[in-house]
Amino acid sequence: MRQARRGPARPGSVSRRALADDRGSILPLIAGFVALALVLVLLVTAATSLYLERKRLFTLADGAALVGAESFDLDDVAIVDGELRPALASADVARDVAAYLREAPLGGLDEVVLERAASDDGVTAVVSLSSYWRPPVVTLFVPEGVRIDVTAEARSVLQR
Repeated sequence: MRQARRGPARPGSVSRRALADDRGSILPLIAGFVALALVLVLLVTAATSLYLERKRLFTLADGAALVGAESFDLDDVAIVDGELRPALASADVARDVAAYLREAPLGGLDEVVLERAASDDGVTAVVSLSSYWRPPVVTLFVPEGVRIDVTAEARSVLQR
């Protein structure tokens, strides 16, 4: 059997044999996009988890700072420039904040540490907390965990 010879292909034309060679070439492209989408989903999940963990820790620190700002005795209230001002002592702030943290629900926070509870100016209570965050899924692109630090301040305002 003799094959018929064809002349040179016309510009812009595609032979059937060239189209037949394209089978399966879309599979690596789909696999690449699936891998990229999976990495993106895992990164967004980890970032959301970190954000929510920080918000939970800040809420806890905010409540602790409020307790610290209320840690004065009525004998410590003085009138300054026509306003009632409580005098906060760092030892009282630290004592009350530590008691609050023993009783407060931690909401799934790991390794919560009271870094600082004090009053620098005698009016404002400053509370610093830290916690250890672990991602929901450990991948090559996300660390196994990160220490989160937050600081909250609170001040009591008294009115006559």
